[in-house]
Amino acid sequence: MTLPVDYEPAVRDPRKLRRTAWVLVAIMLAGGVLVFMAYEKWSRQQAMDDRPAVIHRILKERDLRLVRQDGKTADLFELRGQVWVVNVMSLKTPQSSQRSLAVMKRLAEKFSATPDFNLVSLAVEPMPAADIVSTLAQAAETHAMKLPQWWLGGNQPATLHTFIKNELKADVFPHAAGGEWIFDSSIVLIDRNGHLRRAVVPRTSGQAATITFNFDLAAKWDAQGLKSGSPRSNEAEMETLLAKTIDKLLAEPLQAP
Repeated sequence: MTLPVDYEPAVRDPRKLRRTAWVLVAIMLAGGVLVFMAYEKWSRQQAMDDRPAVIHRILKERDLRLVRQDGKTADLFELRGQVWVVNVMSLKTPQSSQRSLAVMKRLAEKFSATPDFNLVSLAVEPMPAADIVSTLAQAAETHAMKLPQWWLGGNQPATLHTFIKNELKADVFPHAAGGEWIFDSSIVLIDRNGHLRRAVVPRTSGQAATITFNFDLAAKWDAQGLKSGSPRSNEAEMETLLAKTIDKLLAEPLQAP
């Protein structure tokens, strides 16, 4: 390549170069500040968002089939389109889930006139096939679990316990130890579309808290003297929060499959 005879190299002006560099630095700093401000605004909005958190979705292929207290076989998927709560209990030692069972009874009364709200209790222990219906029927009568609102059901332990752990996201896999059944007695909330939902409590600073409805844990907090942040006990505050979350989910529409 032949350069023109009048070719002269460009003369760099240090002042112009410094000015250009400072302009670029200023643009980068301004951009960073704007990004930070946008993130702070988004964080504040997220922290104050109290929509119930989606944890998991129970699909039809992972559904649970139950024998109910009326002797009929039913699938939990039949409740799709309803809002429902589910807890696990022992029929032989109902005191092991007495707190969640008491809350379930109050929910049944509170929402007795709400046709699209249901309750389900799962009997954790195995039962002889010949006795399962009579055992469930007797327990349902004892605890005022009335159809069609409140299902009491059971299944083979291997199937039932796997569903409880994998689909209801229980903290522990149900198992027998020392003559008693060990299981997560939390109340699990399911929306119309089969999503597990948990309450979200906004905070003025930091990330919003996601709350599980573990009433045994709330009672432990009360025993330790921990405050709920309201005049109510932790147990009472959790029950109030559960009822409010149910109301929110009842207001949500059923989505297309």
